[in-house]
Amino acid sequence: MSAKYERKSWREKLADSKGLPRVGKVTGKMSKRFGTGTMVIPAPLEVDELMRRVPKGRVTTINELREALARKHHADFACPITTGIFAWIAAHAAAEAAAEGRKRITPYWRTLKSTGELNVKYPGGAEAQAARLRAEGVAIEPARGKKPPKAKDFTSFRFS
Repeated sequence: MSAKYERKSWREKLADSKGLPRVGKVTGKMSKRFGTGTMVIPAPLEVDELMRRVPKGRVTTINELREALARKHHADFACPITTGIFAWIAAHAAAEAAAEGRKRITPYWRTLKSTGELNVKYPGGAEAQAARLRAEGVAIEPARGKKPPKAKDFTSFRFS
């Protein structure tokens, strides 16, 4: 008999660092995709911690998170794939905590895609993210065709 697989909660996924962060030199096939230099693969909780620092009424982008992570680890850049995945996990972990009644959650709706587009993969989709941002005074441009809505005339929150 096989044991039944139990799916991890979003908060368990967020807490599972899997030996991260890790900094390494980009070589071989990876250098064609990412460029040369050193790259950090952040831990999920590091991404969550940065997302928590964005104040009400302000927004940041995945690229701003990546730049802050690279500076923290003295790397040339942070992995775009894992940073995006960990932001997504942080968003779902926050929604999971909110559903259980927690008031202080990661304000994931303040983290945008690199072009300022809202993230359709966040809990509730782009519509829920737009509603939360509007409630904080952030202007939102409507969706155009297949492109999701985006923040209008925003200045990214810079991590120091």
